[in-house]
Amino acid sequence: MHESQNVFEDQLKSLEKDSEKFGTRANELDFALLVDGLKAEREQGITIDVAYRFFETEHRRYIVADTPGHEQYTRNMATGASTADVAIILVDATNGILPQTTRHSFIASLLGIKHVVLAINKMDLVSYGKDTFDQIHSDYAKLEKFFSFRSITAIPLSALVGDNVVERSANMTWYQGPTILGFLESVEISEEIEQQPFRFPVQWVNRPNSNFRGFSGTIASGTVSSGDKILALPSRQTATVKDIILFDTKLPTAGTHKAITITLEEEIDLSRGDIIVSQTQPSPIANQFEVNLVWMSEEPGYIGRTYLIQIANQSARATITNIKHKYNINTFEKLPSKELNLNDIAVTTIVLDTSIPFEAYRECRKLGAFVFIDRYTNHTVGAGMINFALRRSTNLYDQHSVVTRPIREQLNAHKGRVFWLTGLSGSGKSTIANAAEKILHDEGIRTYLLDGDNIRQHLSSDL
Repeated sequence: MHESQNVFEDQLKSLEKDSEKFGTRANELDFALLVDGLKAEREQGITIDVAYRFFETEHRRYIVADTPGHEQYTRNMATGASTADVAIILVDATNGILPQTTRHSFIASLLGIKHVVLAINKMDLVSYGKDTFDQIHSDYAKLEKFFSFRSITAIPLSALVGDNVVERSANMTWYQGPTILGFLESVEISEEIEQQPFRFPVQWVNRPNSNFRGFSGTIASGTVSSGDKILALPSRQTATVKDIILFDTKLPTAGTHKAITITLEEEIDLSRGDIIVSQTQPSPIANQFEVNLVWMSEEPGYIGRTYLIQIANQSARATITNIKHKYNINTFEKLPSKELNLNDIAVTTIVLDTSIPFEAYRECRKLGAFVFIDRYTNHTVGAGMINFALRRSTNLYDQHSVVTRPIREQLNAHKGRVFWLTGLSGSGKSTIANAAEKILHDEGIRTYLLDGDNIRQHLSSDL
């Protein structure tokens, strides 16, 4: 940021004062303090929370998310990585590949980041040795099979003195690759999402007067043009795009990440949380999913517990139905578990109380990412990514019996009724139920008694 002239004079003056008070570089500027803003971070010399900083060059604009390296702040690292296109994974040349290198690489891969810089830092402490760089690069290459990165670029540097950050290092003439900034300015950020089918979560129904009704939001994927045929989900109503409006301008077409208002030729019922999609390539709809889940709460998560789920602009209730396994993200081992603890990353299955349109996270982050919210405290307790819908989410149908309730009642010669006895253990529920059943049976009424203990021993013994 400093070498690309993105630190202003007032920030430098403030940095000088902070460096005197908190700095670790004697009388020199401690540039780490530009992003370490928390008092605890400055006192301990570590990153705790995610810090976002903006800068730009002649070629691109950037938002840098500086995330913590320590294991106890895994959730913070996942938060920063969730919106990133490129990850710069820093390795201390004096220490080599550490468990946190593996952990951060795994999380970056899990969150769909395709391009990674292996930034081998502090080369000045190892005399700028090529052998050290090659050894660390080789060690990291052995881990690549566990990740799904499209490209990995290793760069030796000394951030302290600026070697290979913006300017090429005179101390490492053996290295002919790009500098950090050179890589960032040239890396091709794939726009494959532009080629995906049109997806538009409705954020707001824009109705300033009786003559105008539009639907506002940000395009999650694909493009839309005036005259396109669309489908509203989950209602499955169809319509035609009339106008695409950006403030007071009408656009002929709009693409991914564009915040717009859409008006339709037909009057259909749409509200916040609905999704407008391509009529020829609609989103799938389901209510049961396999997901990757990052647990962010000190309160454990359990199978059977219900949370609020927020996905795009949709809300529903979601229950964890199974924890398939947790990851040991230092060794990639899959571990069995019955609960989720702080910073755990697990593959789980969830069921929602309603079917929603969705996309797999690898296809569309916006419609594949979600957060879990505690229903009582409103705290965010988890963040996840949809892998796929479970087959039982789409292949279960109501089966209508030919022998209906009126037919059964006619055969029995009496109406059907259910009596539910509730109370504390030992209060006499089973005794009363048995006595009542005997009286009804003696009167010729057909009955069947379902006792809770019997159900738990037989019909529901596997729950």
